[in-house]
Amino acid sequence: MEDNLIEEIIAKGLHEIQTDKLFSKENLFRTINLTEQMAQKIHVSVTICITDRAGTVLISYHMQEANLVSVTLAPKKALSALMMKSQTKDLNKETNPQASLYNMETMMDGRLVTFAGGIPIKLEEKIIGAIGVSGGLVEEDQMLCETAVAAFLKGE
Repeated sequence: MEDNLIEEIIAKGLHEIQTDKLFSKENLFRTINLTEQMAQKIHVSVTICITDRAGTVLISYHMQEANLVSVTLAPKKALSALMMKSQTKDLNKETNPQASLYNMETMMDGRLVTFAGGIPIKLEEKIIGAIGVSGGLVEEDQMLCETAVAAFLKGE
């Protein structure tokens, strides 16, 4: 019994250390830089937003040529992924007129985004934050968001 408690405490402490390292300034900047490089490679300009598990924006980067609406949508995509514990691309199916969450966007006063580009960040199956990308076609936003999540979780 006591051994299990000690193991749980150690596991929780290690998880917090890993999370803190992932949210370091260096890793946040590295994630943004790698995602921006991929965006440049596919010739699209976007806004990239990374939040912690409370939904606090830790970093948001707007590429110079990205459209202005992406400044609003990228954090909304991250927050939507966080609130719904799901990729935003998967929410569209659930919010169409025949689905169980129809009108959810309206009930959330426009804070919920139900198209691709938002992904919750999971570490050991626990959500620790989210990333939102906006500015390209939804397929481009999704691909860049996947790139950002992979870069983020790779750490340094």
